[in-house]
Amino acid sequence: MVREGYWYGLPLALISIGALVLKVYVPAVFFLILTLLVLNFFRDPDRTLPADPEAIVSPADGRVVQIAQEESCGRTLRRISIFMSPLDVHVNRAPAGGVLSQVVYQKGSFHIASEERASSQNEQNAFTIETSAGPIVVKQIAGLVARRIVFWKRVGDRLQRGERVGLIKFGSRVDVLLDPAIELRIKVGDHDRAGSTALAVARSRTMPLEATEPALRG
Repeated sequence: MVREGYWYGLPLALISIGALVLKVYVPAVFFLILTLLVLNFFRDPDRTLPADPEAIVSPADGRVVQIAQEESCGRTLRRISIFMSPLDVHVNRAPAGGVLSQVVYQKGSFHIASEERASSQNEQNAFTIETSAGPIVVKQIAGLVARRIVFWKRVGDRLQRGERVGLIKFGSRVDVLLDPAIELRIKVGDHDRAGSTALAVARSRTMPLEATEPALRG
């Protein structure tokens, strides 16, 4: 459970208990169900990394809604867009090991996250990881309902593949921008799991993304 889940879930649980004490059963049941839904949203399960050390993992749970080309900083990159429904786990993870070189927060609109224009027009937090296979850009994108992007890392931090880096509260989308030469392992319509689904395999220029990596826990 992400700690933010307790901040949202505890007040709802107290309201449910208070209504139950007062024998106001309909509100008690309503707030109990709401508490369970909120706690489920903020769940944070352990994940096992792919066996291939050169696999780039999904940064988010959700459905792949688009794979397209995108221009970024004068380069043509391949964009993988992952839509997170309210039922998906919303903790985001680093797709590969490396140094966090840039974090850019962009104010914007709140279009439906599954739409293509969300990638460029919606409020978002974009971070770049310098890896042995080149820079990888990840965008945490707010949606129609989700209005709160959380990011726990700072520029200069060294990240491990699959490490927790943040979350988007109550839905949205995550984009991953990769070098087009990197071999994809997914397709549109696939449902990914953050930290365990291999999006692509980067045959590194110098060394594997991580030489040895245990299953991520805790």
